[in-house]
Amino acid sequence: MSNRVKLLYVDDEELNLQLFAINFKKQFEVHTAFNGFEGLELLEKHPDTLIIVSDMKMPKMNGIEFIKIAKEKYPEKKFFILTGFGITEEINHALESGLILDYFRKPFNITEIKSSINSAIAGK
Repeated sequence: MSNRVKLLYVDDEELNLQLFAINFKKQFEVHTAFNGFEGLELLEKHPDTLIIVSDMKMPKMNGIEFIKIAKEKYPEKKFFILTGFGITEEINHALESGLILDYFRKPFNITEIKSSINSAIAGK
């Protein structure tokens, strides 16, 4: 049984899911979902998932909408947003309210993401 921290990455682009999994699978047990609905299903299946990183811009349910639902069910989890765009008012509000711990820009900086996730795991 793996004792690595479980991480869920939600993105509607297959290539991004693959790139994220390849870059983070050495350090984390990575699960990927194609949208927020799939993400919620995976959290049901793997309730011990600690870290959730979600793309912001997705059809039907954006990243913040997905995180709001997930955080209500799983308030102890650590949530992050990944965006190809600048910080929006919605993302800024999510940061200020504590809904998300941090946000990352695409193309993603692996070192920055690992550092932020490791700080969250350590409870800093």
